[in-house]
Amino acid sequence: MTQTELLAKHFRDLYYDGDWTAPNLKDQLEGVTWQQATTQVHGLNTIAKLVFHINYYVAGIRQVLEGGPLVIRDKYSYDMPPINSQEDWEKLLAQVWEDGKVFADLVAQMPEEQLKENVLDGKYGNYLQNVLGIIQHCFYHLGQVALIKKIVQEGKDQ
Repeated sequence: MTQTELLAKHFRDLYYDGDWTAPNLKDQLEGVTWQQATTQVHGLNTIAKLVFHINYYVAGIRQVLEGGPLVIRDKYSYDMPPINSQEDWEKLLAQVWEDGKVFADLVAQMPEEQLKENVLDGKYGNYLQNVLGIIQHCFYHLGQVALIKKIVQEGKDQ
């Protein structure tokens, strides 16, 4: 298995399959309603905002991997469109799963030599740093999603 295939597998495990750490994003979000996803507790971000935020970066780096410009900016990473229905929530989730699949496929297909190359002008490090950064960022927020989900489902309020 090449390094890029291994990175893609690690990302897929994080999103869909679980790995030695057990949880994955898909399992954590399974059965979460739009009301639960938009419930704020203890002044924390909502599950929906965290999911949007995770995907904001995955989609942004996906665009770069497809040869496009880097257009994402940190200040917009929580600017989620309103979630006012189950349909809105499911639309967000569908986008997350699609962007995740394409992102993993692009990483798997990347020539290994590209991992050492700078992203764009080098201001953002190399491709390896960016792919690992996305994985670490997703795991970080996956932990938050898991904790907030537990609080919401136990009915504990602010």
